[in-house]
Amino acid sequence: MDNVREIIIIGSGPAGLTAAVYAARARLNPLVIAGTVWGGQLMTTTLVENYPGFPEGIDGPDLMENIRKQAENFGTEIINEDVTKILLNQEIKEVHVGSKVYYAKSVIVATGASPRMLSIPGEQEFWTKGVSSCATCDGAFFRNKVVVVVGGGDSAVEEATFLTRFATKVYLIHRRDELRASKIMQERLFGNEKVEVILNTEIKEVLGTTKVTALKLFNNVTNEESELPTDGLFLAIGHIPNTAFLDEQLELNPEKYLIADHGVYTGIDGVFVAGDVEDHIYRQAITAAGAGCKAAITAERWLQSL
Repeated sequence: MDNVREIIIIGSGPAGLTAAVYAARARLNPLVIAGTVWGGQLMTTTLVENYPGFPEGIDGPDLMENIRKQAENFGTEIINEDVTKILLNQEIKEVHVGSKVYYAKSVIVATGASPRMLSIPGEQEFWTKGVSSCATCDGAFFRNKVVVVVGGGDSAVEEATFLTRFATKVYLIHRRDELRASKIMQERLFGNEKVEVILNTEIKEVLGTTKVTALKLFNNVTNEESELPTDGLFLAIGHIPNTAFLDEQLELNPEKYLIADHGVYTGIDGVFVAGDVEDHIYRQAITAAGAGCKAAITAERWLQSL
């Protein structure tokens, strides 16, 4: 077959596009299948202050545009389409995009993960205007302000504890009568005078004008409604890895994240992983970019060994 590529990269966030930069510089002529909505979570982020090289910060979409142009300048081909089917467990991999089929010796899966949403009024309207899913990314914007974290697991407790470095008050809201987080993390949380835990409570609406000003709450024990003034809402109810299109051809953990040795190797020769589709711990642009670098170098060495 004369139309078999060296490598196809699926996904166009920091992991996928960084992998493309490295693969293109290695003269592998990568094809990136970016998705109809390309760029990953940074496309819905405003100011990014923790990505190296930008002392004044940079808007998320601008950062992704820069990395995309860099990949294209080295010879990457990028198509803004969605993968509809993929066949990995064969020597020549097939990646289907509608009726068109692309063939490659190797594939990097870098499709990322999406934050789990509450699906309530105001949530989308105030996204990046007070609603966030990453305390590490956005916590510094809420210095001397009041914020709310929703969730009851380790991630929610960790986010709430982290936010006390900046906020004057942090509310942790959970719909059940007790938190699911580990006991030691709960002890630290309850021992922090800046934190107030509100149980048996659901958030029904995000309120505001140009930015978040309050939340509408519902107590599911007393059936009482109330409003809680706040400057920000942090979602800590989990992420959904974008792995459904793989049709379970690769090994997944119970939360559907890809399992990969050293964060790169799958159980199939020539198939590699990068970024938040595997990393459910750090979920940062810089760690995703680093993972993309590792995956591309690993894929290049694997191709050289053939």
